[in-house]
Amino acid sequence: MNRSHLLLSILVMAGTTYLIRLLPLVLFRKEIKSPFVRSFLFYIPFACLASMTFPEILYATDYTASAIAAFAVAVFLALKKKSLPTVALAGCLTVFIVERLLVLL
Repeated sequence: MNRSHLLLSILVMAGTTYLIRLLPLVLFRKEIKSPFVRSFLFYIPFACLASMTFPEILYATDYTASAIAAFAVAVFLALKKKSLPTVALAGCLTVFIVERLLVLL
């Protein structure tokens, strides 16, 4: 990749990011009162993060079974309102234990 292509890519990404953040300010000058639109806009970042993260979870380990088990444990603990370090540590521990068990089988 040459320098001009890299700079063009960075400019396009910066413009896209800026445009996404600028559009709501330009389009919605008044306070949004609709509960549906407010909740829709509130959950967009979470939906984007989940859609980018979930596929990587399945391929981050040696075995798909360990990834699914860790995902299930992490979701369960997150729904129980546990802290992020607790959820992350439990997920890592689950991957470690499940992969050790799969190696023994």
